[in-house]
Amino acid sequence: MTILIAYDGSDDAKAAIAFAGRQFPGRQAVVLTVWERVAMTTARASAGLMMTFDQTGAEDEAVAEAMSALARQGAELARQAGLDAAPRCEPDSVAVWSTIVDVADELDADLIVTGTRGLGGVRSLLLGSTSDRVLHHARRPVLVVPAADKDD
Repeated sequence: MTILIAYDGSDDAKAAIAFAGRQFPGRQAVVLTVWERVAMTTARASAGLMMTFDQTGAEDEAVAEAMSALARQGAELARQAGLDAAPRCEPDSVAVWSTIVDVADELDADLIVTGTRGLGGVRSLLLGSTSDRVLHHARRPVLVVPAADKDD
């Protein structure tokens, strides 16, 4: 069984890793961090206004390295939770949810695990949550795990 775990560093993503580790100890897992290219982020933020972009790629390289480190952190958390985990980092193809679904298909993952809310902030309110989109577009089982209640 291969489990794909979406990881963005949020408390909900950490809770999803911990839950997967308790439910599927020793199973193979890929911890996926998806990131958005700087030009795409800027283009979406501009709301149609003309803007020029620095095409050197230095910003994307810096973001890619930071997101790769985040994926490695998530894989380490998954190993500590009892999974046989490997990190993976991918730039988004169209949207974060779409990349998660595509990677799950590529890996032929038996299960996708995601938290309920990530670090998307206002954008996720406008576009719908990543976990909701994964749930409705994946062609395989999806487990959506809420973060632990902080008041406990």
